[in-house]
Amino acid sequence: MPLLGTSASQNTKGFLTIPVDYLVVAGGGGGEKQNTSGCGGGGAGGLRSTVTATGGGGTLETALSLSFLTNYTVTVGAGGTAGIHGGANATNGNNSIFSTVTSTGGGRGRQIDGNVGVSGGSGGGAGSANAGFNFAGGAGTVGQGFAGGSGFGSDESSGAGGGGGGAGAVGGNASSNLAGNGGNGVAVSITGSSVTYAGGGGGTRSGNNSTGNGSGGTGGGGAGVGGTNASGISGTPNTGGGGGSNSTSATTGYNGGSGGSGVVILRYPDTKTITIGAGLTGTESAASGGYKRTTITAGTGNVSWA
Repeated sequence: MPLLGTSASQNTKGFLTIPVDYLVVAGGGGGEKQNTSGCGGGGAGGLRSTVTATGGGGTLETALSLSFLTNYTVTVGAGGTAGIHGGANATNGNNSIFSTVTSTGGGRGRQIDGNVGVSGGSGGGAGSANAGFNFAGGAGTVGQGFAGGSGFGSDESSGAGGGGGGAGAVGGNASSNLAGNGGNGVAVSITGSSVTYAGGGGGTRSGNNSTGNGSGGTGGGGAGVGGTNASGISGTPNTGGGGGSNSTSATTGYNGGSGGSGVVILRYPDTKTITIGAGLTGTESAASGGYKRTTITAGTGNVSWA
């Protein structure tokens, strides 16, 4: 029987345990950059949740039963880096972790490099395709996020890049002279109010065009930018949003958008108190509705309860 009130119970070894709900969002993928060819938006970071909804259309997850005075690892995944003009390609987002739960970083957007989009928590959008071929967007991860959108057409004429996938919807497919929008994210109420996380980044149209570029998905996805002296829009920090791509023909300084960093939010009975270890940036809320919540926005370290 419980030893510390109704919120604590004993496991089979006699140790006190506490039920902990979670939202674990990974970093979003970076948006790609190419001078005049259509590029794909970054996929959102994978989203796993025990409250309201989880990513990829999956079944709501089950709260963890954790022991008191025991360290549990937390890592908040950074967003993927943006594609650089004349330099490195965009990168995938980084995984976020809480105890046994891992959410996968979002897939990066692609440029015109003759391949399908990159897989991740949500898949990255494909770029416009050589020789008129259309390449599929990257795959999402089951129970975390959806696939990115496909690219369309040739590199310098009517081609365009697909949108990055979101936790709540697939990225938009590109069509003639129209890039794909980022897939929408998922609204979760673990903090006591509804907040949307993990939207995909928008793709860009070929030909250095300021119109026809993809918008970012709800939940922090960045918009694609083309035909102007500006970079793709980065994903919003601590949402796991994918970065928007860029097809500006300026010679230097304008790149894709980086992916938004992830977040880990924990909910537990208000009679208990968390210890946030060194290496983590986080805050514990006041008690409300029978719960406390801790939001961890950066770092790697341990948490424990007493």
